[in-house]
Amino acid sequence: MNFLSKLLQGIAFVPAIVQGVEGLFGSKSGADKKAAALSFAQTAIGATDAVVSKNIIDPNKFTDGLGKVVDGVLACLNASVWASK
Repeated sequence: MNFLSKLLQGIAFVPAIVQGVEGLFGSKSGADKKAAALSFAQTAIGATDAVVSKNIIDPNKFTDGLGKVVDGVLACLNASVWASK
């Protein structure tokens, strides 16, 4: 599977990852929850393998971008009925 399709599939899991992390780590700080969500998302995408195979050439920028995706998903969820639960 090429990296782009694997990345897009991984990003599709971000809402479920955010919800799961909230359920598991609800009492932790926002930074701790974001770190957990990033870790799960990077695992789902296979970021470690992508770095080794040179599909990701700047892991720091990749992590920063993925963090923005997590932040965006959380902003959308917080603006929805999900936040009232």
